[in-house]
Order: sequence, then structure tokens, then C-alpha cells
Amino acid sequence: MLTGKKAIITGGNSGIGFETAKGLLQMDTNIILAVRNMEKGEAARAALLNLCPSSQISIIQLDLADLESIRAFAERFKNSYDKLDILINNAGLMAPPYSKTKDGFELQFGSNHLGHFALTGLLLPVLANTPNSRVVTISSRAHSRGSIDFTNLDGSKGYQAKKFYNQSKLANLFFALELDKRLKEHGLETISIACHPGVSATNIFKLGKWEIPAAFKRIANLFLQPPDMGALSTLYAATEPDLTGGEYIGPLGQFQRRGFPALGTPHANAIDQNISRQLWEVSESLTAVIYPFESPLQQRSN
Repeated sequence: MLTGKKAIITGGNSGIGFETAKGLLQMDTNIILAVRNMEKGEAARAALLNLCPSSQISIIQLDLADLESIRAFAERFKNSYDKLDILINNAGLMAPPYSKTKDGFELQFGSNHLGHFALTGLLLPVLANTPNSRVVTISSRAHSRGSIDFTNLDGSKGYQAKKFYNQSKLANLFFALELDKRLKEHGLETISIACHPGVSATNIFKLGKWEIPAAFKRIANLFLQPPDMGALSTLYAATEPDLTGGEYIGPLGQFQRRGFPALGTPHANAIDQNISRQLWEVSESLTAVIYPFESPLQQRSN
């Protein structure tokens, strides 16, 4: 049981995020749903309370495509709470038409990666002050087909929707592994774990206001695992006590598409230390979020 522990889930109002919230609530966790659309957040909260009537569920507005919104969320959270046991970087979008975030980043790289990079850095002081806290970042099998093109991160030199999705999911994995490395180097208890849901039938297949045809959904559902199964990797990464940080969790089934979660191995694309360091530096520069890695003990001694 996780009685009294606090968890933030970005995009917790639908899909795998919603199923993750259900799982954590059943373990008596207090949930903060970080959602862009407050109306949908309220509907999700009502549905969750219907399933778990005595649960503590809060909603805070968060738009990962807007650094101002991310900073406002972090300030509101820090003003309301003094601990954070689990941060689940779950929200994401896949293969939309070319567009940019409020701050001028390509939408997928900006929301899926930079938004979560900024959010985690801004919440790090609370995480560092919470014993045995952890950050869980959702990547994808698509990271194996990705590469980080530092010369065209904004898509101004050409944009292919799926290619930029792959890049953003590879960035998620680089971030999760690099974060854990830096946390350990600075002696912090917080750990960082990456995971992926396999191939799950969620509303990530909705592209803006356009949805895939119903016939395609029916065919896809024959091959994709349902969101509650996809969420098992996230729940395992968030709660398994034997994890020590730096792991990559995903379904055990054929081609890692379906099944129960187990320890996986990142593609070679995600273990280049030079790219990992460069991506971290570029992310800090673009977001203007510098990670405060000093531990509470170090801060008190300074």
C-alpha cells in the first residue's frame, strides 16, 4: 500500500494516465491530475471518485506546450504541498500536423520532452526533500526508430510527423536515464525510471480535432492491448520497491507489444552518452530550467 503518498500524473484524465490513476488509487495514493483541459479533468475526477469514493484527488491545470503554464503549475504545487513521492511524466501526443508550442518549439518535442524536462526540474526540490521519491517517464518502442537532430529540433528544415514523434520518445528515454545518472552523482535519494506501454489503444491516436476512422479503431483493437494493460508498466515503475533507478520497464510479450511488465533493454539509440549530455544541455538552454541538484543536506551546509 502507498497510503498517504502523493503522486502527480500528467495527462491523468484519459488513456494510460487515467488507468494509472485508478491503479494508484487502489493502493491508497493521493493523486494530483495535471491536465490541460480542466473540464475533462473534472470529469475524470468524478469517474475516479465513483470507483474509489474515499480517495483524495486534486486537479491542477497544466499545459506542457507552455512554459509559463508549467512554471505556474510548479509554483501552485509547491505552495500547496511539501512532499512529492511519485512524478509520472505520462502526457503525450503523437504525429500531429506541424505546429509549435507557445514558446516556439516543435509541438511533439516541446510537449512530450521539453515540457516534462522543465516540469521535473522545477519540482526537483520537492522530490529531493521526499524520502524514496521517484520520477517515471513514459517513452515508447518508437524510440528505437528515433534520432536526435540537433540541427532541426524545431522542424523548420522539414517535418515528418512520425519521425518527430520517434525523436520525442527517444528524448524521453535519454532524459529518464540521464536524470537518474545525475541524481546518483549528486547523492540524492530520488530515482528516475523509464517505461513504455507496449502498443496500447489510447486516445494518443487522436490528432488534434481529427480522430482515426471507427473501422480502423476496431481493427487496431484486435492487435493493441487495452489501456489498463498498458498502464501496468507505469504502475510497476512507480511502485516496485526493488527498482533502484535507471531501469527501462515494458511489456514482456512478443516484440514488447503486449503483456505484463518486466525489465527491458533500451535500444542502442538511447545509450550514447555524448548525445545524452548534449540533449540535457540543449534542454536546459531552451527551457531556462537549470536543475538544482544540491541535496537538502548540502543546502543546509552551505
